[in-house]
Amino acid sequence: MNKARPPAVAVFDVGKSNVRLSAVDDAGVALATLERQNIVDSSPPYPHFDSDALYAWLLDGLATLARDFEIHSVVPVTHGACAALLDDDGLVLPMMDYEFRGVSDVDSDYDAIARDFAHTASPKLPAGLNLGRQLFWQQRQFPREFSRATIVPYPQYWSARLSGVRAWEPTSLGCHTDLWDPQCGDFSSFAKTMGWDSRFGRRVNAWTPLGPPLPEIAARTGLSKDCKILAGIHDSNASYLAHRATREDPFCVVSTGTWIVMMAHGRPLDLLREEMDTLANVDAFGNAVPTARFMGGREYAAICGADAVQTQPSIGDLEVVLESGALAIPSFADQGGPFRSQAGRIVGNAPVASRHRAALAAVYCALMTDYCLTMIEARGDIILEGRLASNDAFASALAALRKPQPVFRSPDETGTLRGAAALSLLSRGRHPEPAKLYRCRMGPIAELKATRFRWHALLPANRRA
Repeated sequence: MNKARPPAVAVFDVGKSNVRLSAVDDAGVALATLERQNIVDSSPPYPHFDSDALYAWLLDGLATLARDFEIHSVVPVTHGACAALLDDDGLVLPMMDYEFRGVSDVDSDYDAIARDFAHTASPKLPAGLNLGRQLFWQQRQFPREFSRATIVPYPQYWSARLSGVRAWEPTSLGCHTDLWDPQCGDFSSFAKTMGWDSRFGRRVNAWTPLGPPLPEIAARTGLSKDCKILAGIHDSNASYLAHRATREDPFCVVSTGTWIVMMAHGRPLDLLREEMDTLANVDAFGNAVPTARFMGGREYAAICGADAVQTQPSIGDLEVVLESGALAIPSFADQGGPFRSQAGRIVGNAPVASRHRAALAAVYCALMTDYCLTMIEARGDIILEGRLASNDAFASALAALRKPQPVFRSPDETGTLRGAAALSLLSRGRHPEPAKLYRCRMGPIAELKATRFRWHALLPANRRA
């Protein structure tokens, strides 16, 4: 007899740098994971993601997982600032890489009609990080193709390819796109002026089942006709949902990856400042969430170097760096965060050993995270998700800097799996259980708070905390 396959959710997690396909149980624990890099194709008409290559990889991966697990649902989770332009034959234009700076050619015209921070809580960002700028540029450059397209947010592009249903949900429209008014829960006046509000298909919830896999996909992958393709969600919102689904009191999720994104439940929107790159995200329930972020993963790598990125610095390594007096002063990426217009620099003697360079990068990210949490007046528990949650130097430094505010870490390696599992549960009429969290040990408190004082003194004069 064949042994029964355990049930699982297939989570297709498309990050800016890496792509993962995981079989996940209802608690959000990965039972199996496949991974590849997310490669940008630099060929014309502009830098773009190779959607066909990713799609082929996804189908092969689903076939692999379906041999070992009974996949009852598939949940796409993706980075923001990306959308697909679809007609009945598929993509009419490639999906743009948000780091493409050519879209800035339209800035003067775009800013005149799109900038409305008071209503959109969407700050002006470089390159294509405002999705509205991407669409505006594409409409100008390719009017014929654009005119026949349905606009589909990135998570729903993947659910559309698997189910054949085009839809949208608010998390990908509420993340610095200029297209959404989070306080009204509707498209922005800019999106309406452009006529784009009627170009997005039908609205659904992130947990809405759009249908079973298309017959040809079921045949190729072995997915059952009873499997449900869910609409999917923006990745930072998946990390946030993992906790928001079971919490009412104020708390803050710190999602760490290419970006470090802080979403503070229970805080008002009127504290947001456009010039500091604070903004509102919109959660899976349609509610606005005060948010701060910086390109922490990219900056971490820039500070410590490629050879040290995979090094896990200890609290001991943290203490060595603090004693040396070396500091990294922002910013080491110019695409987001309160100091994106400043050139980063190292003060003092930069450490040589890879574990100490990694600790220096961890201290930098902890200081930046602390600064951003203060900007959005985060209250209650701080919950670390994703890549840096298991970095002892980072977690212990942040815990000391935020004392007496408690800092916890999640065991979810990507920060998105439990949120995707929560969507699957909600789609089946079930409620998620509270996440299992671990209290972070604190690093040397006095030394870190003295370091923060010195670091703040070295920041640009108009942005010192």
